Amino acid sequence: MLRALSRSPAPVVRLLSPRTAVWVETVRGRKSRTDPKAKSKLGRIKTPPPVDPVEMVVLKERYTEYNLILRALRLEFKEQMLRKKYEEEVGSVAEERTKREEEEHRSLMALNDAENLRMHKIREQRMQKEAEAEELKKREADILRQQELENYIKEKERQILQLQVRAFAEILYKVKLCMSSAVMFCVAVFLFD
Repeated sequence: MLRALSRSPAPVVRLLSPRTAVWVETVRGRKSRTDPKAKSKLGRIKTPPPVDPVEMVVLKERYTEYNLILRALRLEFKEQMLRKKYEEEVGSVAEERTKREEEEHRSLMALNDAENLRMHKIREQRMQKEAEAEELKKREADILRQQELENYIKEKERQILQLQVRAFAEILYKVKLCMSSAVMFCVAVFLFD
């Protein structure tokens, strides 16, 4: 960048100083649009170069022929494009395309039906497995509930049996007490009689 600044005829200070307007450097050897005419050119009147009438007629004919050929080519290309577009939309190409699309649609529908059938079979198998698993779970839950009920009944029977044994032991103890007290009473009666 410094080399570019050193090549510039304007001083670096002027380039780097802040300015408000856009500063354009003049090009050597050129005159701006707003500069007045040179004194030597003041009386000069610009005259167009002379035109040969025969050459002008030839050029005009060639120009019209050129335009005619180009217009014909453009119209030919446009007609080809329109014909192709018409064939695609309405003609035999459209018929072939509709047949091809219908065939493709049929094949896709057959593929879709086959996939739906396969998914239906998979779904039925999964639902059957789920139902079997649910049934197995129910049976296991019933067996577990039955075992818990049997264990509960056995526990209650054991508790009842223990209570009966305790009650019987208490009765025996009371009978022993009564018997011993009755024997003593009998002995006392016998002795005191």
